[in-house]
Amino acid sequence: MAAIIEAATGIALIVVPSTVGWLLLDESLSGAGLAVGRVAGVALLALGVGGWVGRKQHGKNSALAAMLTYNVLTAIYLAYLGIEGAQAGKLLWPAVAIHAALGLLLARAWFSRQI
Repeated sequence: MAAIIEAATGIALIVVPSTVGWLLLDESLSGAGLAVGRVAGVALLALGVGGWVGRKQHGKNSALAAMLTYNVLTAIYLAYLGIEGAQAGKLLWPAVAIHAALGLLLARAWFSRQI
């Protein structure tokens, strides 16, 4: 149940971060807060994925599933922000590169495991 709740909250933060901010804190998110809210949503979604994977495999690969989900989706979202050009700080592209590299390494580990 916790995995479903975390994943649902994460999806809500990704899709409508300002609304979630308003419902939780009585304050809407704007500017950089929207981007940070969406990255937090990706983290909660990854936590939910890890919990969901771990429920049937008794924890086996759940951390790997969570970290893989987080790094791949964060790399994609940050790259989108950089390509869009609206929010691009000095460390945006290095962060994209780090998350993409970690995502590739984690994907390799995920697909090389014999379950």
